[in-house]
Formats: sequence, C-alpha cells, structure tokens
Amino acid sequence: MKKASLFILTVCSMLTFGQKVSDYKYISIPEKFTTFKENFELDMVLSKSLKSKKYVVLQGNKDQWPAEAKDNSCNVLNADVVDDSGFLRNKVVLQFKDCHDKIVLASKGASNIKDYKEGFQDALKQTFVAVPVSYPTVMAVQTETKSIEQVKETPTTEVVASSASTSSTSSGSTASKYSNGKLNLQKVQIDNSQFILVRPDSSIPYATFKETTKRDVFRVKFENGDTTIGYYENGNIVIEVPAANGGYSKDIFLGK
Repeated sequence: MKKASLFILTVCSMLTFGQKVSDYKYISIPEKFTTFKENFELDMVLSKSLKSKKYVVLQGNKDQWPAEAKDNSCNVLNADVVDDSGFLRNKVVLQFKDCHDKIVLASKGASNIKDYKEGFQDALKQTFVAVPVSYPTVMAVQTETKSIEQVKETPTTEVVASSASTSSTSSGSTASKYSNGKLNLQKVQIDNSQFILVRPDSSIPYATFKETTKRDVFRVKFENGDTTIGYYENGNIVIEVPAANGGYSKDIFLGK
C-alpha cells in the first residue's frame, strides 16, 4: 500500500511540475509586457504566431475565457516578452510561466534592425523557433485547489482508492498492469479522457494516451516526443509503432 501511494504521488508530482509548453492548449497574453513602456504591437505578433502553432490565445476579460481555463488557471500558460536589449541590438526573451510562476520555456531573439518597433518584432519572431506546436496531453491533471502539499497530507488509503476508482472507469479495460513480453507497465487513469503507461521503477510516462472522437482509439505520445495512435483490442492495449519502411507494426500490451 505504501509503495503504491508513493508511486501515485510521484506521478502526480511529475505531471504537475514536469510540463512542456506543447502540453498546454491555452496561453494568456497580458495587456502590457512587464519591461516595455510601449507595446510595439508585440502582442499581435505573439498572438499570430501562437495561433499558427495551434494554441488558443487568451486575452482581455477572464470572465469570457473558456470554462476549463477560467475555472483552473493551471490549465493556462502565461506569456511575457522581456526587453533584453544591448547597446547595438534589439533583444527580447519570450517566457512562458505556469500557474506556480515557474518558467516552462524561455527563448531569446535578437535583431540588427535599429528601429524599435521593427527591431523588437523581428527579435520576437526569432524566439518562435523554440516554441513547439500545441499537443495538450495531461493538462487536466493540474489544479490549483489541490496542490502537491495537500496531496501529501491526504491519507494514503484515500490516494490509492482514488486512483483505483478512476482506473476502473476506462471504457476498454479495467486492468491496471500490462506487458508486451519485454516491458511491464502500470496504467494510471488521469481522467475520463486520458491515461498513462509507466514503468514501475520510473516516474516518467512510457506513453500518454488521449482520447480521440472514436471510442477506444487514442492519440499516443511517447516519452521521447514521438506520436502515433493506440486502441483497445480484446481488453489489451495496442500501439501502432512506425516502421522504417513507412508502415506500422503492432505493439500489443496484454492486460494482467
């Protein structure tokens, strides 16, 4: 019981504090960037770029934000553009912070254009190279109302019971352990739309599964960032693995 509780706490901690920018769907852009007295239309440049990378940009009155962003600020990354200029060049740092004010990504850009407006915009565009396309996976796990400290204070029996309860809601299978003959993995149900497979000796997910519009078919993201699809088949989990010839092979994890 104690080992299971520690495992669940480790997974929750990793999911809350180990996020990447691409894990998020929503990014908030402030009305004014902290180190700029003049806007230089940087918010417009930033908004256009983020939308091109499939993020939902949030600005203005929070009451008009989507419910999953308005009701839980941990589902939102906060963007800021910092003036980092030197004597001869316009420089900026694009930052994304989570709800704990932790920097998830900081990317630098510089321009030789002397005009402030054009120079800062050009420098900001250079930072976008480091910004990945949005691929939200475990966003819904993060909550402000129950921090990691609160989880630690929760009785271990309650934590384990909660995990077991959510695991049984999966439409395809209620098994919690799976193996393909080489890997033995633990299934942890995050919510009704996503779950992860993890090695018993690791807190990093082997793969994250997020539901699609088709029942029991999931978008799968591996720990190295590669993506594919997976699905339930006869109570087992099947992952389509890309092959060198452009085709796919089946990696079947049997439920124990």
